[in-house]
Amino acid sequence: MNNPAPGGGQAGGRRSAARLAAVQALYEIEITDIPADGVLADFLARRWSVTETHGGGGDGGGEAAKNEPLVAPDLAFLAELVRGVAERKADMDTAIQAALAPDGTPLERMEAVLRAILRLGAFELAARSDVDAATIIDEYVELAHAFYAGREPALVNGVLDRLARTLRPAASCR
Repeated sequence: MNNPAPGGGQAGGRRSAARLAAVQALYEIEITDIPADGVLADFLARRWSVTETHGGGGDGGGEAAKNEPLVAPDLAFLAELVRGVAERKADMDTAIQAALAPDGTPLERMEAVLRAILRLGAFELAARSDVDAATIIDEYVELAHAFYAGREPALVNGVLDRLARTLRPAASCR
């Protein structure tokens, strides 16, 4: 597993951090069956307050910890992503399954983290027309690289590219 630290500058980094946190929140929702608002409340009340207080220190926690402070996620964006996927999960799963058809992989047989990445990417493509499709795809491919070293990032790229062509036919994705 690679170091899960996608994102660039401060503004983009806060959104990238929110996407990473959203993957973690969706994973927790799926594994524990705690509703989205319960998981979000935990993330907002405890996890990020601790991270903001203790994150980014020079505690020898690896190269990333020495060079870059931990970027706090855009909490409003995090909540939008998690609630949006929770509310539209069935629609997102249907769209993802259609985009997976060429590969023949059933969505329900994928790992929970990979499903979360695909659901979030699909949601953003469907709901956030203000964000360029190529940017969304790149963000979720980077997230896939943070968690996987195998073929999963390429799968995320292919599925989200197919979804973008379906959900945003007027926009050129790649």
